[in-house]
Amino acid sequence: MNDQITMMYVGFWPRVLASLVDTAIVALITAPLMYFAYGEMYSATDSFAVGPMDVMINYLLPFVGVILFWIYKSATPGKMVIKAQIVDANSGNKPSLKQSVIRYFGYFVSTIPFGLGLMWVGWDKRKQGWHDKLARTVVVKPLQ
Repeated sequence: MNDQITMMYVGFWPRVLASLVDTAIVALITAPLMYFAYGEMYSATDSFAVGPMDVMINYLLPFVGVILFWIYKSATPGKMVIKAQIVDANSGNKPSLKQSVIRYFGYFVSTIPFGLGLMWVGWDKRKQGWHDKLARTVVVKPLQ
């Protein structure tokens, strides 16, 4: 990260917006694939996973996509919309593969106790959710 550019931590509501954009994109990609793989049957079931294509489309595809965006762009499309980046909390560089994987699975840790780890972004001085703290990342935006 360039030392001449001042960065600002991105707070709760902009990150909610980014998350909604990302969720919409994932749904627009996965829903047609699931319909193609399972047809009407998929919407009629309440099973956790209908079959192997369900696991591939709804779990593996989003995991790989998000990790690749974090590694190559330091942001998902939703974070790009709000002009934010995920960076290493200490160096300001792009997150490593290890940090990205920890951050992704950290979302589960952040979500399970009533979303408390996600809401933490609103209270933390560096605007870190628990997933950010676990991965040692911050979400920043350059000040213009």
